[in-house]
Amino acid sequence: MSTDPTPEAAAPTALPATPHTSSSTTPPTSSPTSLPDDATIAALRALAEELATEAGALVRDGRPDRVEVAATKSSAVDPVTEMDRASEELLRERIAAARPDDGILGEEGADVVGTSGLTWVVDPIDGTVNYLYGVASYAVSVAVVAGPPDPARWTALAGAVHSVVDGRTWAAARGQGATRDGRALQVNRPVELSACLVGTGFGYAASRRADQARVLTHVLPRVRDIRRLGSAAIDLCLLAEGRLDLYYERGLNPWDLAAGALVAAEAGATVTGLRGEPAGSTMAVAGAAPRVAELVRLLEEADADGPGGAL
Repeated sequence: MSTDPTPEAAAPTALPATPHTSSSTTPPTSSPTSLPDDATIAALRALAEELATEAGALVRDGRPDRVEVAATKSSAVDPVTEMDRASEELLRERIAAARPDDGILGEEGADVVGTSGLTWVVDPIDGTVNYLYGVASYAVSVAVVAGPPDPARWTALAGAVHSVVDGRTWAAARGQGATRDGRALQVNRPVELSACLVGTGFGYAASRRADQARVLTHVLPRVRDIRRLGSAAIDLCLLAEGRLDLYYERGLNPWDLAAGALVAAEAGATVTGLRGEPAGSTMAVAGAAPRVAELVRLLEEADADGPGGAL
């Protein structure tokens, strides 16, 4: 596809910001002394929805009949397309215009340091392989967090996930619930583990995939079935609205997790890691609390976070 600048669009709703300072390529490390008030968090949620929807329209309307790989990342099967780059460039421009003091952590570009204590965590296309092949499960994910841009240490404030193909938008704000296109969400009531539909995903490195396959053979006989859709953000949002009962995955990056995990949590899910750790790259597990505990035990028994799956 063309790499020409994206068409001009109306700037997103601006929020109050402190005087702008310079940025660098080092992620922000400082935390705010206090979290924003509820009204500000609600406004951040509205901005996240606006950003995700606008970038989603760019991805949808700009997709050529045949998508070419522009580059690869962690392995030869971990692609980047020109649209990944264009979508992230749009998100960065809009965030800088609306919130010039905030940091930015994105999948495709350099990290930007902010002075506000808030960082936008963006995935311009979550599910790039699906986008590449025209499989209908890919999304734009936008979240804003307080504190360091590390899932183990941040406080997620607001986020949105826009499903590009069908136009669904999930959104959440800390303490204010989660919605899909304005409808309030609630995770499924707990059922027996053997009746749970479980979502998961696989990494790009062959060694990690082999270990994930081993873990899968331990989990699959003990649940209803497994679904692997190819977008962690969408998986977590489907869990939030009751389309999945449980979800687990190893190897998620901060931008994979930020918005979707908040949507799930605000819909009533427990989101955690293994062995008392928070959700993060080593493992993320989500669902109704009683069943999450059982799935955590299964994964720990299988040593799902062990060295066999490390990169």
